[in-house]
Amino acid sequence: MPSAEGSILSEMRIAFIGAGVMAESMISGLLGKGIVGPSQIVASHPRSEQRTRLHEQHGIEAVESNIEAAEAADLVFLTIKPQVLPKVITELKGRLSSRQVVVSILAGASLGVLRRGLEHGPVIRVMPNTPAQIGEGMSVWCGTSDVSDERRLQVKAVLGALGEEIEVDTEKYVDMATALSGTGPTYVFMMMEALIDAGVHMGFPRRLAEEIVLQTVSGSVDFARHSGKHMAELRNMVTSPGGTSAEAIYQMEKGGLRTVLSKAAFAAYQRTQTLSAEQESKID
Repeated sequence: MPSAEGSILSEMRIAFIGAGVMAESMISGLLGKGIVGPSQIVASHPRSEQRTRLHEQHGIEAVESNIEAAEAADLVFLTIKPQVLPKVITELKGRLSSRQVVVSILAGASLGVLRRGLEHGPVIRVMPNTPAQIGEGMSVWCGTSDVSDERRLQVKAVLGALGEEIEVDTEKYVDMATALSGTGPTYVFMMMEALIDAGVHMGFPRRLAEEIVLQTVSGSVDFARHSGKHMAELRNMVTSPGGTSAEAIYQMEKGGLRTVLSKAAFAAYQRTQTLSAEQESKID
């Protein structure tokens, strides 16, 4: 029996404008979970070798023209690099019908910019992150009032194939998510890298240090998710007076770890706002 998500998308045609890493991650997730079939997906890419590979590996249609990819699609995903957006908007401007919904994953490209540039009302903006490549992503999204309830359910099903998804009612939360979840894996990977290096410094072989850190982080996340406890409470559970955790916490607080992470996330948020202003000037 087909899943509810599959039923919602059974008659859909989905286009990916720009078939890079994130687009291919989404395609793999959709096909891997049986949400849609290869015949329902079309992707555009300027390089013939990439189009051939996409077709051979996934069985989807791959074309050179962005217009050709978009014209027959119900959902049109903009999975291009930000610097390519003005060109793509110029190509698609005024050529989309009211039944089509544009879904953009571009950081900094606001709903207003996309609506004005494309001369198209139904637009959704989503911020996914890299764990979507293995179906463990976090996608935060928001749409214009022109997007119907039916189309929202369809987008929800697509994003659900990539991991968790949250629809928010105001666009500012998508910008915030760009700094928190979109950029978030960077903070985690850097922390993990530092812990692995510390292990090597203590004398562990790097391979063994990597294995220990990977499982420690993975297990800690699962434990936190299932415990339902506040992070401070979890931290206190493993902090004995005068113990190793207490000493480690003292050094992290002394080094300003909390402040550095907070500043990093806020700097990413400010950068998102700068990118938005740049896109406004380019499109307008």
